[in-house]
Amino acid sequence: MTTPEELFKEGFERYQAGEDPETLIPVFKEICNRAPKNSNAWTSLAWLYLLTDKPKLAYNAAKSAVKLNPHDPQARVNLATAMLELGKSGVRSHVELAAQLVLVDTDWQQEIVKNFEDGLTRKPDWKSLIKVKQWLFEG
Repeated sequence: MTTPEELFKEGFERYQAGEDPETLIPVFKEICNRAPKNSNAWTSLAWLYLLTDKPKLAYNAAKSAVKLNPHDPQARVNLATAMLELGKSGVRSHVELAAQLVLVDTDWQQEIVKNFEDGLTRKPDWKSLIKVKQWLFEG
């Protein structure tokens, strides 16, 4: 049987190859079910939900990711984006924490920038992601 780590690697490669996020959601749900403490899996699932216009599901997945790893800036970006899409308050604190995290780690900063580009390539008019990006990098 495939391990959750192998499934994650396979799902991530499929995503990178341009596979439709909708078809990858079941893969990442499976990983989260089998490895519920894997914050990267929850972060990825939240991202897929955001890309497929499921902000409520994205919000719940992102909350799990942040709870498991409060210092993951991508989890914070996903949570802030989902909160914006749902009209929830408290977005700014997540963006500010993500900004502090990317300031101290240039690898994280490059990863976040790459993810913004990827998200806006797949979903060009993504208003909430554009807003989070502006807050994060333009203050």
